[in-house]
Amino acid sequence: MRKFWVFTPFVAFLVMGVFLYKGLFMDPSKLPSALIDRPFPSFSLPSLYEPDQLMTEADFKGEVALLNVWATWCPTCKEEHEQLNKIGLREGVPIYGLNYKDDPQLARDWLQRYEDPYTKVVVDRDGRLGLDLGVYGAPETYILDSDGIIRYRHVGEVDEKVWQKLKGLMEIIAAEGEA
Repeated sequence: MRKFWVFTPFVAFLVMGVFLYKGLFMDPSKLPSALIDRPFPSFSLPSLYEPDQLMTEADFKGEVALLNVWATWCPTCKEEHEQLNKIGLREGVPIYGLNYKDDPQLARDWLQRYEDPYTKVVVDRDGRLGLDLGVYGAPETYILDSDGIIRYRHVGEVDEKVWQKLKGLMEIIAAEGEA
């Protein structure tokens, strides 16, 4: 019985080593989402610019678009914002914003200061919609098809390289919708 206990730390070390080694090759931006190819979750939340007007999932239908989860407290959101301005304002791609666990007045001030690339912005102050989406944290970006179906999820910053991938996927999704 003593021989068994002598090898226990060695076996535990080997098991931990296998898991850590496997983790070296995992892509942290590829988090699974049960919502891929499913409709955007139902919600009724205020618009950032018209707080008396409630938005619903129907507001995210009609065109292939991006949905960007962001917040003023998120430093990575600030880093990606110039890229979103390029995508939304200069290239004319529709981007819906989900202001996540944030103060709406701070969000309005922030967008006024740094430009607003969003077509529409919904306020998710308590994070319930984010929870329904499976949001791990901001920023996250989704591709929605014209029927409001979630087709892709990207966790992390949208930079030029990520945008080129998203743009290609959006073109494929748009072509599928036309067929």
